[in-house]
Amino acid sequence: MRDSGSRRTAAGENDWLTLGQAAKFLGVAQSTIRKWSDVGRVPAFYTPGGHRRYKRHDLEAFLERSGPGKPARGPLVLLVDDDAQVREVVRINLEMEGYAVREAANAEDGLAALEDEAPDLILLDVMMPQVDGWEMLQRVHERHGVGAIPVIMFSGKVDEDSLKAATSRGAQGFIGKPFNPQQLIESTKQLVPA
Repeated sequence: MRDSGSRRTAAGENDWLTLGQAAKFLGVAQSTIRKWSDVGRVPAFYTPGGHRRYKRHDLEAFLERSGPGKPARGPLVLLVDDDAQVREVVRINLEMEGYAVREAANAEDGLAALEDEAPDLILLDVMMPQVDGWEMLQRVHERHGVGAIPVIMFSGKVDEDSLKAATSRGAQGFIGKPFNPQQLIESTKQLVPA
C-alpha cells in the first residue's frame, strides 16, 4: 500500500468507487451497502447529483473490522421465509445491527442449514409451501430439543389462536406480517443480544 502523500492525482481517482463497484468489492448487494452508508457503517461521499462514492481505503478498513473470515462475528440468525423480499429486508436490518444471517427459502433448506451450523436464533415464517413453519418448528425441536435454539415465528395471519399456538408449540415469539423491521430487531436483541 502506498503512502497517501505519494499518491498522484491519476492514481487517487482509482481510489474512488461507485456504488456498484463498492458492492462488488465487499461482496454484498448494492442495497446492503446503501443501507450501511445511510447508517454510517461505511463512509460515503455524495456527488452533487446524489450518487454515492466510496474510498477504497474506507472499504478495506471496513473489511478489516467485519469482513468474511473474521472470527468476531455477531450471533448467527437463520431466516426461513419463502418471500425473497422479506428475507432481504430482514437480513439487511439484522446485518446492520451486527448479526450474521443465513437465509433459507423453505423449511427443507432451513433444516439442511441447521445441520451445517446451529444458529443462535431462528426467524421462521409460518405460511410456506410444502412444509410449513409449524412442521419445521416441530422438526427443530425433535432434532435439537425444545428451547435449545430460540425461535421467533412470523405470519400474515395474526390472531389470538396463532399467538397461543406459537407459545404452546415452543416458540419464543410471534410477530405479524407485514411487520416493522425494528420490531423484529428488538425481539431478536431481547433473545440473542448482538
